[in-house]
Amino acid sequence: MYNTGRHVSLRMDKEHLVNISGGPMTYSHRLEEIRLHFGSEDGQGSEHLLNGQAFSGEVQLIHYNHELYTNYTEAAKSPNGLVIVSIFMKIAETSNAFLNRMLNRDTITRITYKNDAYLLTGLNIEEIYPETSSFITYDGSMTIPPCFETATWILMNKPVYITRMQMHSLRLLSQNQPSQIFLSMSDNVRPVQPLNNRCIRTNINFSMQGKDCPNNRAQKLQYRGKHYSSPPTTILKSDCTLRIVIL
Repeated sequence: MYNTGRHVSLRMDKEHLVNISGGPMTYSHRLEEIRLHFGSEDGQGSEHLLNGQAFSGEVQLIHYNHELYTNYTEAAKSPNGLVIVSIFMKIAETSNAFLNRMLNRDTITRITYKNDAYLLTGLNIEEIYPETSSFITYDGSMTIPPCFETATWILMNKPVYITRMQMHSLRLLSQNQPSQIFLSMSDNVRPVQPLNNRCIRTNINFSMQGKDCPNNRAQKLQYRGKHYSSPPTTILKSDCTLRIVIL
């Protein structure tokens, strides 16, 4: 786990590979990195907005197409190169088991300053996923420079939970090294971008209201500034679920 000066970055070792397929993907993709985005206040911090509202943070699981490309660097600048699964973070009394292991005080204080790193073991990737098979997807770009438009985004339709104390601990992480002035890593998000006629697809059946949809109404996605009218939406087949394989 690293403090990059901009993100909390969790990078997988090469002995425990995690592949993802299904959903909108034609190819299998391999997990390369997990990044955390979060805000200086509870009402901001996610890189996507739903119905004009931001969440306190966003977990991004970044995968590369290992069937077509030999590594992440090659895939990031190539067609069908990346799949990024985004999971919103929401403040609650108890936290997600994966985040609880990652953000407990003994762990998170090990990466307070830029370039700090800590070896974290015993994580179960499956625990970061919320209990839903529903998602929203579109083709877009990475949110960090050079922002190649090679990414398929998959936004899970339920958040995971994080405590106020854990969010406070994230805000105490510095963009700088110890010898430099403290500057919080919070608000490490790209400004919202116009949709530019991108097609937004989903496997959510809006005609069936139920507990699987957080607010029981159609979601309008904003792609990290401008509001726009309801985007074109395509309902995917109901069997378009994501498959995670841990090797």
